[in-house]
Formats: sequence, structure tokens, C-alpha cells
Amino acid sequence: MDIGVFGIGYVGLTTALGFASKGHRVFAVDRDEEKVESLRSGQVPIFEPGARELLRENLSRLHFSTRGEDAVKNAEVLFISVGTPSLPDGSADLSQVEEVAKFIAEHMEAYKLIVEKSTVPVHTAYWIKRTVNLYKRGDAPFDVVSNPEFLREGSALRDFLHPHRIVIGTETERARKIMGELYRDFNAPIIFTDVKTAEIIKHASNSFLATKISFINMVADLCEAVGADVEMVARGMGLDPRIGKEFLRAGVGFGGSCFPKDIKAFYRIAEENQVDFSLLKEVERINLERPLKFLRKIKGVMWNLRGKKIGVLGLSFKPNTDDVREAPSLKVIELLLGEGAEVEAYDPVAGENAKKSMPALRLSRDPYSLAQGANALALITEWEEFRDLDWKRVRELMDTPIVFDGRNFLEGRKLASLGFEYYPVGKPPMGKRNG
Repeated sequence: MDIGVFGIGYVGLTTALGFASKGHRVFAVDRDEEKVESLRSGQVPIFEPGARELLRENLSRLHFSTRGEDAVKNAEVLFISVGTPSLPDGSADLSQVEEVAKFIAEHMEAYKLIVEKSTVPVHTAYWIKRTVNLYKRGDAPFDVVSNPEFLREGSALRDFLHPHRIVIGTETERARKIMGELYRDFNAPIIFTDVKTAEIIKHASNSFLATKISFINMVADLCEAVGADVEMVARGMGLDPRIGKEFLRAGVGFGGSCFPKDIKAFYRIAEENQVDFSLLKEVERINLERPLKFLRKIKGVMWNLRGKKIGVLGLSFKPNTDDVREAPSLKVIELLLGEGAEVEAYDPVAGENAKKSMPALRLSRDPYSLAQGANALALITEWEEFRDLDWKRVRELMDTPIVFDGRNFLEGRKLASLGFEYYPVGKPPMGKRNG
């Protein structure tokens, strides 16, 4: 099948690579000429495990272009995967979606199946349909389908090719048959529903996962106050199949381009429809407070921070990605700098992206140079290489051996045995404290 993809960002590129690997011919469109040229030469502009290999294996089926006409002319199925950033009031900016819908309308000459892939609020399909009807120049028929993505950065290709479920919202039998054929080779349950229901499923899913994270972080605060162990609490909860163990890891909070944005958009949608979603405002409030609570912990241990070197391990909002959008690390660093601390940071892949957001950020070339002369290390992103460091060497390089583990990722007992003071989240500290 010939497929068009408008927008070659994270979702669009994953969609293009995934369908190309299934044997489909894909026309991927983006206005960024540099990105298009990079992809044509086999270079991936984002860090995502397996993306470069899959791109190079399927280059003959992938046609990258800045010309949307090529996609509309050649493809029957057209995916819209452009950005939908938050507006100041929290609602989604759908101007790029409208722009693509208008473009398709002005250039289509035969039946087109237009697929929402971007995360959009309910009723967006209605507005796409209205836009196409307003601007189309002939009488070519079309359908609009909702097919939300459930991709996790760092495992996006695996999530696309081996999904837990595929959600498809349709209005016509013709659209249902085409989408069913498109996903025929995917070994996953396919949920066919109406368009509005499909649009809500994505926002509801992300908002629920974010709620689990904020809930366990709230519990972590109580565990710290009474001397309990949040990891054992989470295990005791997670073994209940009604709850499940996923997303019950306490830490410095969630970030990225999805959860913060989707929570805002979802409760904004609810407000517009006179529905009380104040629960999600509390989820957001708890998450926004996590970096500040982490700072208070650091100050409670180190007293004054002015002039003290704090090394930050990890900048991306999660491991296996170079994405620093809404990353807790940047908020923690900003707070530390506000206290007069001398902050340096290290991340395996996200350093340069972090500097774009925070130009004054000082980067270290490796974790050991970061540890040199440091008064404390703060782990924010759980990159596997941090667990495998030579921690005895790190101990010898530091001025004062204090580690704050914002993800409960390191082996606290091991670090304590090496002479570190170790401070996890929602658990009692380990290692000897004087005073």
C-alpha cells in the first residue's frame, strides 16, 4: 500500500519507518529541508534505538520530501503526525493539523483516507472533515480516521511494530476495511470504535499513567516522613492485577513531550465541556513540586549550597532518548543554580540538546570528570551506564561522597559500603552521617 506521512517528527518518523519495514511504500513530508536531506542520506535526526538501522534497510521504500503534493498524489492513506504543542491556556495548538488538512483538500483528486496520528483533542476529526469540505476543489470523496499512537521514547519502534493494542476510530465501512488491511500483519488486538471515542482513548491513557506516577510520588513523601520503603509499598500494590506494577516508580517526576502536555489538554477539554477534571490538576501540581522537594532534600543534607559543586547525572527526561523537553533535570539544575551551587552535568546523548535549552549549562565529558572535586552527585536519569560506573573511583574523585538518587536506580547498599552517603526517594538513607 502507498502511505503518506505529514510531519517527520518523533511520531511521524516512527510511523514511516514502521510501515516501510512492513513492505509499504511511504511518502514522508516535512517542511524542514535539512531534516529531509539527512533522512535521504540515511541519517536519523533523533536518538532512538534501532531507527538508523531500520531507515537504511528500507530506504528504497521511503521517499522523504518537502513537497506534500507527492504524498497526496501517490498515497491513498495520509497520516497527519504534525506537532500539537500547548497554548498558554493548556489547550492544544491545532494550527499545523488544520494546515495539513487544507493542503490535502486543495490537492486531492481521488479518494483519500486521512488519519489523525498526532495526539489531538476530541472533535478534531470533525474540524479536519469540515476543513477538507471547505477547501477541496472537486468532488473527490474522503474519510477521516483516528488512529492514536502509543509510543514510548526509547522503545518507539518496538512499540509500533509490537503494540499492546491498535485503536482505530472510523465512521464508514470503507475506512474500516482499509485500516484493517493496513494493520493486517500486526499481532495485536485491534479496537474499532467511533472517532470521538478513539480520540479520547489517547488522552485518557496518558493521563491515567501520569496519575499513577504522581500517586506513588505522593506515597514516597509519606514513606520518607515515617521511615518506610516506597519500593516495597509499590511492590505490594503492583502485585494486585487490578493495579499492576508499571508506572509505580517514585522519583523526581515525569517530563517529556507527552504527559505534561496531555494532562493540560485533557482537563482543558473537560473544562470546555463543563466536566470537573480537578483530579488531573492535582496530578500536575504534585509533579511540578518534585524538583523542589528534591532540592529541599539536598539542602537538608548539605546545609549551604553556595559555591559547592553538584554533579548531575542524566539530562534527558528518560533513558534511551536525547529529548529534554520538560525534563526534570533542567528544573533541578535551575533550582540548584538559584541557590548558588556550581552545577555540572553529564548525559550520554542529551548534553547538546540540554545546552540549547540552557546555554549556561556546564557539561562534563564523562561521569568521572563530573565527579572530580564534586561535593555531591544527583542522579536524575536512569541511564544503565550509571549503574555500572566504577563507584570506588568515583568515591576517590569526590570531595565529599554524597549521592542523591532521584530514581532509586543505584545499589544503595553497595554505595554505602564504599563510604558514600546515599539518599534515595521514599526510602531511608544509607551510609554513615556525622552530626
